[in-house]
Amino acid sequence: MRFFLRAVVYALVLFAATPAFAQSANVHPLRASAGAVLTFYSQTRLNPPSRNALDALPKGTELKVRLHESIDSRVDRDGFEFHGSLTSPLMLGSEVLVRADAEAHGLLVLLRSRNHPEGFRYELLITRITENGKNYELTASLNPSFVDTTAAAAAGVNPNLMPREGVEERQGIAAKTAERRD
Repeated sequence: MRFFLRAVVYALVLFAATPAFAQSANVHPLRASAGAVLTFYSQTRLNPPSRNALDALPKGTELKVRLHESIDSRVDRDGFEFHGSLTSPLMLGSEVLVRADAEAHGLLVLLRSRNHPEGFRYELLITRITENGKNYELTASLNPSFVDTTAAAAAGVNPNLMPREGVEERQGIAAKTAERRD
């Protein structure tokens, strides 16, 4: 009995002394206020169940969306649905695909990111645009690419690696940095 107890104690000490290689659960919050205008970038949809006019948009097409409600990842859970409206039309050349004021539907998501310091990052995604009762499925994110690399951070400002005091401030800083590089 004594031997068994001693073995359990040693096992617990050994387990407690072993370093854990798990990633931090400390994820920077993402916050945006109602009425803020955010810039989203269209992404390529892989294997869409059905094609629509927005699939013709080149990857990286900007969508300016005014939020109808505030978003705060400290309060709102992964999968939280948000709504907004386009502040400018979506154009393909000189053709208007979707008019301004069309409704944008989106999600707050928690993405796993192998290269991100915390291992995870919050992202806002636009998943659908509705105009006059017609739905257009798409994927658009706050970043021109879903890729979150540390090489990009070393080359300049990567908005995902910046403290998230708020999405509006982060996009403003990234725009000023891009202006300085031009």
